Amino acid sequence: MNFVITSRQPWEEKNLGSNIRDMARCLARNHSVLFVNDPMDWTTVFNDPAGRGQARQQFLDQHQGKRLIEDEPNLWVLSPASVLASINFLPDGPLFDWMNRRNGRAVAGEIAGAVNQLGWPSFVLINDNDMIQGFYHKEFLRPAASVYYLRDNFLAVDYWRKHGLRLEPLLMATSDLVASNSLYLANQAARYNPNAIDIGQGCDLTLFDPSAHAPIPADLAALPGPRIGYAGALTGLRLDVELIEAVARQRPDWQVVLIGHTDDSIQKERLNAQPNITFLGSKPAHEIPAYLAHLDVLINPQRVNEVTIGNYPRKIDEYLAMGKPVVAVKTETMGIFRDHVYLAGDAGEFVSAIDQALLGHFPSSAEAGIAFAREHTWDNSMQKLIDAIRKLPAP
Repeated sequence: MNFVITSRQPWEEKNLGSNIRDMARCLARNHSVLFVNDPMDWTTVFNDPAGRGQARQQFLDQHQGKRLIEDEPNLWVLSPASVLASINFLPDGPLFDWMNRRNGRAVAGEIAGAVNQLGWPSFVLINDNDMIQGFYHKEFLRPAASVYYLRDNFLAVDYWRKHGLRLEPLLMATSDLVASNSLYLANQAARYNPNAIDIGQGCDLTLFDPSAHAPIPADLAALPGPRIGYAGALTGLRLDVELIEAVARQRPDWQVVLIGHTDDSIQKERLNAQPNITFLGSKPAHEIPAYLAHLDVLINPQRVNEVTIGNYPRKIDEYLAMGKPVVAVKTETMGIFRDHVYLAGDAGEFVSAIDQALLGHFPSSAEAGIAFAREHTWDNSMQKLIDAIRKLPAP
């Protein structure tokens, strides 16, 4: 098959994990893939020239300014030249739709040109959770099949909610297939499209090898034990600051270690006020396993809200793959891990579970946790997607 993937995720981002980039790489092992880079918009060009704009320019410079390149075998990346109008400030209605359609037509024209250049007679379109910029792609591109990939409840975020409350249900209803990475999200999508499926979550666990015996990183070694750690994006939307603070206060002899990029919403100053909470900052992906290996208990102090309740946290598979004890907040989606992970409903249960883990009492053996995590492969997830696409009626 040939696949065109559209996403708000930039291809050149190297320090953050991404479902859609991993999916593209997995599909490219047996199919041809065109990944469409998130187009620049006016806001990025004029207000953030040193951020995304600079990263995009560096990526283009690495490839002699070419907009369409084969970055990996069977995997092409298109970096659109179009600069889109920034329109989210507009009220929801006809003017917004006219401008959004204009944006969509510009990007679709570049995608069609790239498909023609590649000589593909047909393709499957995968829209990665982009209910705004990707709204008109099926109409303009006329793919053999269209898939809406629902991996997060973005409608809980103000930016997406403003227009997405109207657009996302329409987009799901008109897609040939809605694929989700959790049963919770698949059930939500089924309200608008009966052809909604859970394809599960894939994880690339190549780096997460507990037998590697990596030395302890110096900044972690400087902290006394026991060390209770989290590795991932540090954002107030997804992390429960009150829970992290409660753990540190109730157990002042523990070191709570937070690893990852911190955004402005995380209330870092509040957590820094606790002497046994330490931020170690963002680390390259290849260094994360060494940190996980030398933490005593790994945690996911997740805030339960509309965004996270159906979210599949990939870090749980990464934690388990390292053979470590894991304590996480209980959600519907986390229920699939209940045989291998301590699931806590409140701060008291969370602290008690960490106590049990430090005493060597685990829900299952390290070997069982590793085996369970390694069932969640991108090959398995993408095979479910391919099977569902092949069952679709011919256009």
